[in-house]
Amino acid sequence: MKKAEGTIMERLGDPFYEGSVQRLYAYPDDPTRMVAETTAGGSVFDVGTIFEIPGSDTCRALFRHVLFTRLGDPDTWRRVRSAVEHDLDIDAASKELLLAGDLLDRLEADGATTHHIGMLDGATGELEESGIPAEPTAFNVVRRFEIKHPDSVEIYGAHLYDYSKFAPADGYVIPLEAIVRFGVTGASSVYKRSLAMGDKEKAALLADLGVSSIEPWKMLTRPVLDFTSKYEPTDRAVTRQEALNMSGLTADRFAEMTQLAILGGYVVKLMFGDIGLQLWDLKWEFAIQGGNLYFVDTVDTDSVRATMPLSHESDELALHVNKQAIRDYYEICHKDWIEGVNIAKAAADSSGQDFHELYHEGQADGTYLPTPVIDPKFVAIQEEKLGFISAFLRGADAPSAIEDQLVWVCGKEISYYDHKESGEIEDFVAKNSVG
Repeated sequence: MKKAEGTIMERLGDPFYEGSVQRLYAYPDDPTRMVAETTAGGSVFDVGTIFEIPGSDTCRALFRHVLFTRLGDPDTWRRVRSAVEHDLDIDAASKELLLAGDLLDRLEADGATTHHIGMLDGATGELEESGIPAEPTAFNVVRRFEIKHPDSVEIYGAHLYDYSKFAPADGYVIPLEAIVRFGVTGASSVYKRSLAMGDKEKAALLADLGVSSIEPWKMLTRPVLDFTSKYEPTDRAVTRQEALNMSGLTADRFAEMTQLAILGGYVVKLMFGDIGLQLWDLKWEFAIQGGNLYFVDTVDTDSVRATMPLSHESDELALHVNKQAIRDYYEICHKDWIEGVNIAKAAADSSGQDFHELYHEGQADGTYLPTPVIDPKFVAIQEEKLGFISAFLRGADAPSAIEDQLVWVCGKEISYYDHKESGEIEDFVAKNSVG
């Protein structure tokens, strides 16, 4: 359908920001809004855009539109309360903490505040605020919040970051990624960190998270929240105490953000559970304005870890329906390249140099291998997965039918590794066996 002249979509200019997975545009005649366009490109291991999955741009944008719309719907939070009350995986003390205070009462009355306003309809070029557009696009309209970066400082030879400017500010994106973990996979960053720790360090990590153990492919007895830096050159794991200091929030607001992040995790958990997927973890970001916390930024199939249970011979496997499948592919099929990436990250951490500059300079002079091209056959499998997710989000088929389709395409991924001739299936099973 031809869009009417002068529609919002036709009036978009050039992007004012172009990143590895999205572009940002000024919203016509309203500086309090912007338009976020997801791209079909993908980034893993912090090296920038290195692959593309056709259709992933619209799927990811549609996921955001549906999710953030649900976050603003009071009925969603009534379902969340019931899910927490009847969750058999967590202990009674955790339920009490999640249900404490009046936060859920407020969410059930008014819904959550988010940055999301709606999606641009490809058929009309105009804004659809709540329903599914006749022609979903990769363009979402969101509120604008200030992005503030900590100041880089060097003190007695150490490269540090000064966050003091955040405490007196308002209307900014909190400089943290908040990772909600319902369980731990073999690829979870917190599990990988724990493997490199001594007994004392590991005990401190477990105490900070509030759990007694971290085991791969096990659900936790309580959902936990851990944090990484957001606006430093590379993501850095931080303790909850450090996160509070970095956030600029009061203790009460930080506590509310913690509770809100985990309860919001249940919204995503319920969405995926409808189509047979198990949610392990996801990342949230928040903004603060006028004392109110807002869910913001990019929560989509790239920033969650959800799996489909399948069997292969005698092994019970978890098949990823998210970007972890791509990470696994590179780690299994391009080990030498991954080794160079890790060496570059370690060099950047020790020198304080920007990782991207160091890495790309190293590729140019031959220190690090060229970025490998992903196999189109593997890309096609990921495209099919996201196609079924899109159908679910549009309501194009019954959830049970979508579940069956996802089981089928995840089986194709097992076959992909099984038919390679260099032992890749053994590596794949080792990574994703839950037995």
